[in-house]
Amino acid sequence: MTSPADAEPVISLTDVAVRREGTVVLQGITWQVLPGERWVILGPNGSGKTTLLQVAAARMWPSAGVVEILGARLGRVDMRTLRPRISLVSGAVTRQVRADLPARDVVVSGRHAALETWWHTYSTQDWDRADRLLAGGGVGLIAHRPFGVISEGERQQVLLARALMGEPELLLLDEPFAGLDLGARERLLVRLSSLATDPISPPLALVTHHCEEIPAGITHAGLIRRGDLLASGSLPEVMTSELVSACFEVPVTVGCDDGRWWSRAR
Repeated sequence: MTSPADAEPVISLTDVAVRREGTVVLQGITWQVLPGERWVILGPNGSGKTTLLQVAAARMWPSAGVVEILGARLGRVDMRTLRPRISLVSGAVTRQVRADLPARDVVVSGRHAALETWWHTYSTQDWDRADRLLAGGGVGLIAHRPFGVISEGERQQVLLARALMGEPELLLLDEPFAGLDLGARERLLVRLSSLATDPISPPLALVTHHCEEIPAGITHAGLIRRGDLLASGSLPEVMTSELVSACFEVPVTVGCDDGRWWSRAR
């Protein structure tokens, strides 16, 4: 799933900075994602991971620098045409969805990046696709249950299915494992690994705190600390004990067994 070196990036950030109320959140970020690449971004709380993803999703404007997403430069493109091409799975989406909306409706509404099904008309093929996406995440049986009463693990699977419903050109996931128990985490890892290893899946980037939450199929990694991209590149080059220790400012040993990454304090 590597891409030719001369392929046009799907994400290109050049010397990007974000400042909020006098606080530097990101500084000097230069980052590229090429077609076919799958990225994980790791870093401690408050390091700027979510802000980086918001910029990459065209949901936040930088204070400085150049941002190009899917070949379009922010400031020179109609955001109404760009944003529907990008799917973002985040806690913000969870808070926006009406609690009594059935899970199946939450998914199908992703066809138009809407929050209610009555805003648009959906075909039989749309509903069938929503059912297949729910089944693919192992949550087909909760299709008619209200979104507000399903478990956190089921909710994440529904939101991922919703993100895929619109057939995005870029998939971004902000801490998808937050709040999940062991079983839900493993089931989501299996689903994301399936996506990451599928050559027809869109380029993706996910944010997490833990090495253990890196799905199989991830090709590249970035480490962010205090708003600075400390390291970025191929997964084996970045996921070293020295770099991860520097990023989290605690001595750890990092390893990979049978395709699963792990870290332990030294």
